[in-house]
Amino acid sequence: MATEPISDVSPEVLIGLLAEPDRLAVFAAVVLGAGGPAEVAERTGLPARTVHAALRRLESGGLVETVDDRTVALVGAFKEAVRAHPPTPAVPDAELDPDRATAAVLRSFVRGGRITQLPAAQGKRRLLLEHVVTTFVPGVRYSEREVNALLRAWHDDYAALRRYLVDEVLLTRRDGVYWRSGGPVDIDPGPTATDPDGLPG
Repeated sequence: MATEPISDVSPEVLIGLLAEPDRLAVFAAVVLGAGGPAEVAERTGLPARTVHAALRRLESGGLVETVDDRTVALVGAFKEAVRAHPPTPAVPDAELDPDRATAAVLRSFVRGGRITQLPAAQGKRRLLLEHVVTTFVPGVRYSEREVNALLRAWHDDYAALRRYLVDEVLLTRRDGVYWRSGGPVDIDPGPTATDPDGLPG
């Protein structure tokens, strides 16, 4: 089975592969020396069907491969992925947004790049979501697995975060594929005749 080149796989996606408990158990068994589906099933106590599905997914994601009829773990995949996708330097809280009012809201709910809690007020939540959606590159299509992996880096309840982004039309979902459909961009069109202050409508 063809695997994705490690240079094309981010550390977040690799971590996302192991977020499912069954896949994590299967990967751990392979790391500890289980050489095939039967040994993995014996060590994990998982049904054979679950083991086969997990191994297929781990192999397609570049975390295991078959060598001489034995399944081996590619433990170097994480280091290679980090080298290919070095982490972005943390942005000081004071620089979360150039607008002082927006930055003040973000400082209330974001610490060290993690959301401490989701705002109950819709206006504040919208500002936070507009900040989060900049994680996604306009024009790029993401699978739900990739969306979950990226949002998990922001907040443990990534499903709620994903739902809010879709509800606010910041992310659009169709046939299991997501793309960014809203949020701030780095283009300032300037004031218009109908909008003399240059504020969005």
